[in-house]
Amino acid sequence: MPPKIGNGKICYLEIPTNDIPRSVRFYEKVFGWKTRKRGDGATAFDDGVGEVSGAWVNGRPPSTSVGLLLYVMVDDIREAIGSVEKNGGRIVQQLGADAPEKTARFADPDGNVLGLYEEPD
Repeated sequence: MPPKIGNGKICYLEIPTNDIPRSVRFYEKVFGWKTRKRGDGATAFDDGVGEVSGAWVNGRPPSTSVGLLLYVMVDDIREAIGSVEKNGGRIVQQLGADAPEKTARFADPDGNVLGLYEEPD
């Protein structure tokens, strides 16, 4: 099924990286994102449910401080934390800091800070 299209929908992300193949491996392994080559040769991705796409970009500094913060929804936040650490990322805000919400924050291998979010039971 194609992504939903609608006014106000977040639809595209650009993630800074110095090493596109490393970033591809990280996001594929941690979140199951699908990657592809666009017509212009850029490496693009689609999120785990095919609703948001984007690309990795060189020549920009990583987003290392929390300003605008994007969260990636996960089925099991403890498992996702382990996967982040196993695949070259690091946890920068532990699970429980936003209790009762199940969230954590991580830095990807380039230092970009994003959040993890598990839907409550």
